[in-house]
Amino acid sequence: MTLRVRTTGWLDVDVAAEHGTTLAVVGPNGAGKTTLLRTVAGLPSPATAEVRLDGRDLTSVPAHQRRVGWVPQAGVLFPHLSVLDNAAYALRAAGHSRTQARAEARRWLARLDVEGLADRRTTTLSGGEAQRVALARAFAGRPALLLLDEPLAALDTATRAAVRTLLRRHLTTYDGVCLFVTHDLVEAVALADRVLVLEGGRLVQDASPAEVTRAPRTRWVAQLFGWNALSGTSTGHGLRTPSGVEVVSAEPLDPGRPALACVAPGSIAVHTRRPSGSPRNAWPGRATEVTPAGSRLRVRVALAGGPTELVAEVTPEAVTDLGLAEGREVWVSVKATEVQLALL
Repeated sequence: MTLRVRTTGWLDVDVAAEHGTTLAVVGPNGAGKTTLLRTVAGLPSPATAEVRLDGRDLTSVPAHQRRVGWVPQAGVLFPHLSVLDNAAYALRAAGHSRTQARAEARRWLARLDVEGLADRRTTTLSGGEAQRVALARAFAGRPALLLLDEPLAALDTATRAAVRTLLRRHLTTYDGVCLFVTHDLVEAVALADRVLVLEGGRLVQDASPAEVTRAPRTRWVAQLFGWNALSGTSTGHGLRTPSGVEVVSAEPLDPGRPALACVAPGSIAVHTRRPSGSPRNAWPGRATEVTPAGSRLRVRVALAGGPTELVAEVTPEAVTDLGLAEGREVWVSVKATEVQLALL
């Protein structure tokens, strides 16, 4: 095991990772994502942390001695240095000769497809070029720990996809630990071995991308992945929302505790009358919106008696057969086995 981080105070995180692991850090604004990275890096932060890297206690070690590669959202290149000298900076700071540092920097600039910019000033670079140079600088320094704070957020769509592909290629061969903050769960799924979900300074889920996608543990993640998310109080066999909607799940939970029920839009059936048969969850409501979603249509339904809304995905044929349109009174149903239930 190579990295262990335990924070105290407002930020409550306890996480460990082995060599070659990439961790995506996700969560809503103000969740503590950047605070976590700054704390691990040894930079000024409102949190305190015990950080151990390969058995070495870094808690009191200054930031510049931690062998950390840091790439903030804007890249922050040195404007008075050339692209090549920016990329060589970490190696020069570590005591390597100018010749050695520049040779290694050139290799990384080539790997990130910006070797032709080596003699340019950083002030002449585009956003995508600057971010590739910042990544080259971080990798060239051979850090044991790589910290990326939304490194692709400022890029346009085409450049972002290209840089993400390059980053994925190099992370697969990187033998340190990488933590990267992102608001884009496509990036998290594409790049990470594990996803850390933070909310309110607390680590609420630590799982593989597939597990976070399949069974989100927070409303924020559920909605980001397109799930319907209903929060309420566990009844032992499901939950009850504040507006009184009863949700039945096949998963038993301790009663009386805050809980979250997640339902995929494709698991919700829409009817013009109360359904009979196997569904254990059926609620009346009113269609408020019908919009295209690829080859299917999304029907937004406001449930009767409260503010709760659900989104169902149905075929165009179903919309025609049911006469679905804004204002139509409907019933929606979902099987108990299709409800993902978790305690909060």
